[in-house]
Amino acid sequence: MAGSTPASLTAEPGAAVQAAAPRFSPALDAWRRFRRHRMAVGSTVILSIMALAVIVGPFLWPVAINEIDFSAMLQPPSAAHPFGTDDLGQDLLARMLYGGRISLSVGLAAMMVSIVVGTLIGSIAGISRGSVDAALMWLTDLFLSLPQLPLLLLLIYLFRDTLKGLLGPEGGIFVMIVAVIGGFRWMPVARLVRAQFLSLREKEFVEAARALGASTPRQVVRHILPNALGPVIVAGTINVADAIIAESTLSFLGLGFPPDTPTWGRILFDAKDTLDTSPHWALIAGAAIFLAVLTINFIGDGLRDVLDPRRVL
Repeated sequence: MAGSTPASLTAEPGAAVQAAAPRFSPALDAWRRFRRHRMAVGSTVILSIMALAVIVGPFLWPVAINEIDFSAMLQPPSAAHPFGTDDLGQDLLARMLYGGRISLSVGLAAMMVSIVVGTLIGSIAGISRGSVDAALMWLTDLFLSLPQLPLLLLLIYLFRDTLKGLLGPEGGIFVMIVAVIGGFRWMPVARLVRAQFLSLREKEFVEAARALGASTPRQVVRHILPNALGPVIVAGTINVADAIIAESTLSFLGLGFPPDTPTWGRILFDAKDTLDTSPHWALIAGAAIFLAVLTINFIGDGLRDVLDPRRVL
């Protein structure tokens, strides 16, 4: 009919807008935030390649890590030995691939231990008042004042035989090193979490949740902790470097992994006497540690953007 109006024109204006609006997806929004941090995306790719190399590499380069060849001592990188050889003629590529499994596992596991313990203690101290907060901060200050290296040596010396009997030679040492190193790296994380909690618990949205009857655990889990995780993750990634260096120090002193078990830190320590004649030995191990730590730090920076609800991208 001439006077009729098309249905599309009589429809409510908000209907078309509502139909065209994309559905909100938390996972998609998190990925959008993360991918805008180009260094974090690139670091994820590099770290994934390194992890894949240390997992699959020993199968693709089946050279014995402890095969001694005195005729090939301290050779520079070549076709036969892409990373060169050490002072016993052992292939550095095979030892780097095998040692990367241990070094990355120790660094990441110790970081997780420090973040979990530090976040737990810092959260309790930050949300509590009075004697609980004072006692936990006194405990944190006590751990900060302790000489870490002598205590690391003492604890590993006392308990390594027990754990070896329970978990095997390498498994027991791995658990002991991760527990001890992570157990002495949680204090800065706890202080940072406590400071975040002291600031966030006075914010308006937390006061509103408290006025609506939200319990203290719900305030922590739903409102305070998500806003405090960003800087915590960034700070926690720094512990990866400390864990790798601490593991190498323990191995060098004879209380870490056995001498015939290569790790990146142990390879770097072994190369210290040949820096002038064979710098490739130390440069390769040092570059691996540097690249792993750098990429993890950038990934932590990207995760901060993802986990920070106050950040608008």
